[in-house]
Amino acid sequence: MDELLTTREMAEADRLTIAGGTPGSSLMEKAGRAVADVVARRWPTGSRVLVLCGPGNNGGDGFVAARVLVQRGYRVALHLLGERAGLSGDAAWAAGQWKGEAPPLAAADPAAADVVIDAVFGAGLSRAVDGEALAALRAVRAASVPVVAVDVPSGVSGDTGHVLGDAVAASETVTFFRLKPGHLLYPGRALCGRVRVADIGIRDDVLEAIGPMARRNAPTLWCGAVRPPVEAGHKYGRGHVLVLSGGIEGSGAARLAARAALRIGAGLVTVASPSDALAAHAAALDAVMVRRCDGATGWADLLAADPRRNALVLGPAAGVGEETRRRVVAALAAGRHAVLDADALASFGGDAAGLAALVANRGGGPGQGVVLTPHDGEFASLFRGMPEVLRPESKLERTRAAARATGAVVVLKGADTVIAAPDGRAAINANGTPWLATAGSGDVLAGMVGGLLAQVVPAYEAAAAAVWMHAAAGTAAGPGLIAEDLPDALRGVLRDLFAEPV
Repeated sequence: MDELLTTREMAEADRLTIAGGTPGSSLMEKAGRAVADVVARRWPTGSRVLVLCGPGNNGGDGFVAARVLVQRGYRVALHLLGERAGLSGDAAWAAGQWKGEAPPLAAADPAAADVVIDAVFGAGLSRAVDGEALAALRAVRAASVPVVAVDVPSGVSGDTGHVLGDAVAASETVTFFRLKPGHLLYPGRALCGRVRVADIGIRDDVLEAIGPMARRNAPTLWCGAVRPPVEAGHKYGRGHVLVLSGGIEGSGAARLAARAALRIGAGLVTVASPSDALAAHAAALDAVMVRRCDGATGWADLLAADPRRNALVLGPAAGVGEETRRRVVAALAAGRHAVLDADALASFGGDAAGLAALVANRGGGPGQGVVLTPHDGEFASLFRGMPEVLRPESKLERTRAAARATGAVVVLKGADTVIAAPDGRAAINANGTPWLATAGSGDVLAGMVGGLLAQVVPAYEAAAAAVWMHAAAGTAAGPGLIAEDLPDALRGVLRDLFAEPV
């Protein structure tokens, strides 16, 4: 159940199901009962439930939930946005089954309730909440009463996670069939509380007709590509990562990336170091090799010296400027897998088109992957002058646009990291932890991606797997985490992953 459906795709799932012989009223009945079940699990019989209904199908779900809860002995007050006579379709059917009153939303008193069911607007909302609905949501927030949201908290876009006008934070959200992007993208993710996905009778085979391209990032997405070493293998069969180091002042960033690449399974890792940082690297690294690399010429010589160096990591504290840019040019021309992070991206600020041309013309053929790992600031700088990339409101769609524009897999980092491939596949990560917001964390992630690329994991799967495992390692390390902890914490993550049958 890792597929994510846009609101348009969810509407198509409903349509296909109804066309296949399941009445829409049956779907609504099951949806409303699922909401009532959540309330019944958390609040005892006799509790006071306020149900706020909108004029669409989301409101219809609310009518069903209200009826079911009354049957179970709850004290229910239902209020409706608009006139009961104005309802149509399945929502009108559900309202007809409700034998109680449906006074205006403006008359609702959230402070008199033990729990509020928010069934005003669903995931397909496309305009800002205003008027009577806005006043009702603000009254709920002022009353500090727990909220169970139907589909999404009213005011949250199911496609972008953006708040349209205003929204109330829910304790729990009940959605149907599959999650929507807005459940995982901030700020919607923070407003949904615990999200439950209810089965309302839509068959999984409708997904074949819909063909959703977005998923929640999880091992099911990439476990077939990320495998433990084979018994008869050797280190050269697990790839060789070359990490570019900057000068002595920021040399720790390259070491973090190198250790991460080695820990995630690369057979060999080498740090390409300028002369002034050579001793520092040699003193701090044991299993990681160090080679002298002064200037773009030295970098090109290292690439030419050993074609088995099949994955390159460029950017962590490499320095911003023409020298780093020339090294990126050489890296892509050499036809190796490449991870471009931090300073490597900053060196192409405002020239994403130039970078895209290098990716398109790189050596090595289509099997060689390129992964870009910007945070929001680096993303905005790189794609400056490309409104088609920066314009979309959705982080998911911005990342997809960036991947299409560059021909590379793009990892737009953050609390809701999005991974996108040029062909439109995308994943939203959902297992992150705020402890990862620390210096050097991104350097570790870049090294992890490089280590998986070296093992010939395809670029999209390598990026998605690295992001998930990076977050899992952060959670395992927990409070007090510093970036140096992440490679060691990765051992337990890998142990658990490889212990599972895949």
